Amino acid sequence: SELGRRQEALQASQEAVKHYRKLADRNRDAFLPNLAMSLNNLGARLSELGRRQEALQASQEAVKHYRKLADRNPDAFLPNLAGSLNNLGMILSELGRRQEALQVTQEAVKHYRELADRNPDAFLPNLAGSLHNLGIRLSELGRRQEALQASQEAVKHYRKLADHNRDAFLPDLAGSLNNLGNRLSELGRRQEALQAYEEAVCSLQPFFLALPAVFANWMGIMVRNYWEACQAAGRELDRELLVLVLEVFQRLEREDEP
Repeated sequence: SELGRRQEALQASQEAVKHYRKLADRNRDAFLPNLAMSLNNLGARLSELGRRQEALQASQEAVKHYRKLADRNPDAFLPNLAGSLNNLGMILSELGRRQEALQVTQEAVKHYRELADRNPDAFLPNLAGSLHNLGIRLSELGRRQEALQASQEAVKHYRKLADHNRDAFLPDLAGSLNNLGNRLSELGRRQEALQAYEEAVCSLQPFFLALPAVFANWMGIMVRNYWEACQAAGRELDRELLVLVLEVFQRLEREDEP
């Protein structure tokens, strides 16, 4: 999947599910966690290929199994349940089932908040990621003020994480700042949106310069948002950022060439 070989990735995931299903049929206590994990992965692979209805079925089954496991042993399986709910929310959103997507994402946030309260070192990144998703789900339903609050909290947590481990979490902070810019823009708070977009671009810049092939598309989204926010606010681009914007656009144009 990470190499873009999605059809082969799907075939491997389907075979894993087939074997784990057979093992779980014989010994449920031993192999149900593995079946749930492989179904979660299968849902992601199917979603990548646009086979969303099948992805939904796999993801729903994963949640069903993890819910049962977490009911028996929450310490062991609540993190897995939260993660599978997060994935299910994204797939439901892709299918336009926005209210359901919001509900499962809210449940994921609730579980991750509980886990992060007990063990922030282990689960604060998950809480931040699920809050990022929650902001998007709320925005899709027009609940913009609540969406802003979720996005602001995600930025707060990612900022703390990036302060402790810049290389690991600065790209996530950039993504959450871009999301925050979107939420502020929706509320007409253009100057604050511009500041969020600008910080997002500056945060991702060193990663783009080091690994342009990895971060070009992500950077492309952010610089377009920054460019449009500058126009909306009637402000000229910073000279250094203008050079970066042009470089990103040129790279994306080259990638689009046949």
